[in-house]
Amino acid sequence: MREFERFAEQARRLDAEDPLGRYRDRFLPADGVVAYLDGNSLGRPLRAAGERLGRFVGQEWGGRLIRGWDEGWIDWPRQVGDRIGRAALGAAPGQVVVADSTTVLLYKLARAAVDAAMAADPRRREIVLDAENFPTDRYVLEGIAAERGAALRWIDPDPAAGVTPEQVAAEVGPATALVVLSHVAYRSGHLADGPAITRIAHDAGAPVLWDVSHSVGSVPVALDEWGADLAVGCSYKYLNGGPGAPAFGYLAARHQAALRQPVQGWFGHRDPFAMGPGHEAAPDVRALLSGTPPILAMIPLLAGLDLLDEVGIDAVRAKSVLLTGFALRLADEWLGPRGVAVASPRAPERRGGHLTLRRADFREVTDRLWKRGVLPDFRTPDGIRIGPAPLSTSFAEVLSGMAALAEESAR
Repeated sequence: MREFERFAEQARRLDAEDPLGRYRDRFLPADGVVAYLDGNSLGRPLRAAGERLGRFVGQEWGGRLIRGWDEGWIDWPRQVGDRIGRAALGAAPGQVVVADSTTVLLYKLARAAVDAAMAADPRRREIVLDAENFPTDRYVLEGIAAERGAALRWIDPDPAAGVTPEQVAAEVGPATALVVLSHVAYRSGHLADGPAITRIAHDAGAPVLWDVSHSVGSVPVALDEWGADLAVGCSYKYLNGGPGAPAFGYLAARHQAALRQPVQGWFGHRDPFAMGPGHEAAPDVRALLSGTPPILAMIPLLAGLDLLDEVGIDAVRAKSVLLTGFALRLADEWLGPRGVAVASPRAPERRGGHLTLRRADFREVTDRLWKRGVLPDFRTPDGIRIGPAPLSTSFAEVLSGMAALAEESAR
């Protein structure tokens, strides 16, 4: 009890000093939820999202009907993409579009990059990736390798850390067509050295595709500054776009004239409404589009971007470091003596927005926590991820969730 009170006092002080604390009321509450610790999988809904959806259905969709396309919807993929680029990716206008799912955009970008590399130099037939990356990334690249007769070159990182520049340097070379990595590892939360790894790949003549799904809206990203080539990410985590919200793709301006994605649809045509024979790709980032954009699904995302613009990504990152640092101290104090291992970087500069804790029985522990209204996330085989969202999570909430985890771990 004495230790709990010591940490409770810390939580009260941190919440009192938190400049982002006043934004928590902008999110809808969830009945029966004591602690929501899975913002790295699905962000909470903003009150403004529902309000905007209602207005859009009644006024823009219901009132303007088909005229809405001519009055602005047709430009939303680029306009919303530019907003994500400015607020969260360090990307100048004209390089990001919103469309499809993360999987589809990953396929489009990776396939385009591999095709271009192989056409320019037939020796470049290897795709470098890591064995700890998110399954979709691995599956998509396995499919592309099979389609194009390419080979996969695997990096085996420390699961509790992540891919290092040295590991990338050891694998890239004259045969490399593409390097695909996550900026924040989905298991461990390891934060990769984006600039260094991009530079190493470029020195070997290869482009890099960054998956920023666990970074965007949580960790500052500087794609243009890194000299990045391609990137992809989702919008339903820290951007609060909602379940199945559309993804975004980044294609650096210098590549837009040469790279051609394989899913040739009418919205990626130079003149979508010409509807003539043959596909002529748009000369800009619109070439990444295929079918009709998910306009309705962008409404909650716009609410999330409004808030991120207001707060700023640097302030979000500052609180994220404090939240995960607080959770780490609680884990060391309460869970370490019970055989729980921390499977995430301890150094804040190498840690993204979540922590992973491991013990053999954590699947059962997660089930019991959910029944108590404490919602972390489980990852096979034995990991609980603690993912507090800086804009919607208090330090008191982290304390309550970690205290419940400690109790259930003692059973």
